[in-house]
Amino acid sequence: MSHLILLFSLFLALEFADGKSQKSTQNLCSNYVSHKRQKRDWIWNQMHIKEEIDTPLPHHVGKITSSVRNNNAKYIIEGEYANTIFKVEETSGDVYAFERLDREKKAEYELTALIIDRTNNRSLERPSKFIIKVYDINDNAPVFVQKLFNGSVPEMSPVGTSVTKVTAVDADDPTVSGHATVTYEVTTGGEYFTIDDSG
Repeated sequence: MSHLILLFSLFLALEFADGKSQKSTQNLCSNYVSHKRQKRDWIWNQMHIKEEIDTPLPHHVGKITSSVRNNNAKYIIEGEYANTIFKVEETSGDVYAFERLDREKKAEYELTALIIDRTNNRSLERPSKFIIKVYDINDNAPVFVQKLFNGSVPEMSPVGTSVTKVTAVDADDPTVSGHATVTYEVTTGGEYFTIDDSG
């Protein structure tokens, strides 16, 4: 009989401990769910715009978008030329350029995106930096690095003797195929002299 009582007591103790463990696990889970914050993210692609666009201003550059869901949300941009050259439509996040851009003057602009609650100006997400790149068009002619190049050659030199070297540069983007490529041509005196692509 005493063995039976002891066995019954052990069984109750185990059941009590198991129930407590389950309750503790449930509490942990409910705490985790109640304290778990929804992840928010800025969503955008690389922003870029061609230089010297000749259509009417403003020019659409891109869109800043946040996954924040708030009817009072308002987009703001800050930083280099924000609210002068670049402006954002506060409800849609569309970014516009209000000037024609010249890549040779400035190739990229760094800005900061913010999203705030318009009722209390409280930030709804951490600010995030982004870059607007200006794409090159082939709009610059090559120019010689000096006005006059002097050359000389001894008389009776064999054909192919080097006389001088000339150099011209192009301000367009050298990473865009063909935009900054310089070729040379002799326009007068071609019966006596030739020039190759190295100058």
